[in-house]
Amino acid sequence: MSERAAPFYCPYCGDEDLRPSEAGHGAWECAACNRAFGLKFLGLLARGPRHDVGGDGI
Repeated sequence: MSERAAPFYCPYCGDEDLRPSEAGHGAWECAACNRAFGLKFLGLLARGPRHDVGGDGI
């Protein structure tokens, strides 16, 4: 089984001091703001990735 992706920063304060939580799979703790949060992969979108056809990035 492959390694799961880890968050790069806290969604609440933006700090990078994150650790996996003992609360279970997908649970993380931020040492900077003392919050715990969970991440969950919902699935792939049916339409696939978006490709910009215009050169303006809109």
